[in-house]
Amino acid sequence: MRRRKRYHHGNLREALLESALQLIAEVGPAGFTLRELARRTGVSHNAPYRHFRDRDEVMAKVTVQGFKELTQAMLRGSQSGAGAIDRLKRAGLAYISFALQRPEHFTVMFDAPTRVRTDYADAAEASEEAFNTLLSFVKSCQDERQLPSGNTHEFAMLAWSMVHGVAKLATTGRLPYTSTAEILKFAEFVIDNSLPA
Repeated sequence: MRRRKRYHHGNLREALLESALQLIAEVGPAGFTLRELARRTGVSHNAPYRHFRDRDEVMAKVTVQGFKELTQAMLRGSQSGAGAIDRLKRAGLAYISFALQRPEHFTVMFDAPTRVRTDYADAAEASEEAFNTLLSFVKSCQDERQLPSGNTHEFAMLAWSMVHGVAKLATTGRLPYTSTAEILKFAEFVIDNSLPA
C-alpha cells in the first residue's frame, strides 16, 4: 500500500508562494501549473487547493507581493532626491532595480493574464497603489514647475513607459549590458535625456 505524501512545512502557503516564484522563473506564467507547484514543494497535488482556489489566485498573490515591494522600492529610492524631478528620476531607477532584483515578480506582474490583475481585488488594488505613487511624483514635479502643467496621467504613463521599457529589455536580456551597474547607468542616461534636468 502506498503511503500518503506528507509535508512538513511550518507555513505551507508561504512555501507554495516561494516555490511558485522559482517555477515561474523557469517556465513563465503560461507554463505554471498547480500540479507542478505541488510536486516541487513536496506535497500532494491537492495540497495547494487548501490555500488557493486555482493557479490564477497563486499568481494574483505573487502579483500583490510584487506591486507592494515595487511601491516601497520607489518610495525608498525617491527619498534621497533633492527636488521633485530628482525624486521622480530616482523612483524610476528604483523601478528598474526592482525588476532586476525580482524578475519573477516582475514577470507575473506584467506577463500573467490580465484577469489575474482584474479578477482579484487585492492584485488590482496593489497595482493601482503603485501607479498612484508614480502619479504623486509626477504631480509634485508639475507643482514645482519642473514638468509642464497638463494631463498628469499622461505624463505618468510617459514616465512609466520609459522605465518599464528599459526594465523589460533588461530582464529579457535584450540590452548589450551584462551587469546591473551597466544597466542602471544606461537607465540613468535614458531618464536624464528624457526628463528636464
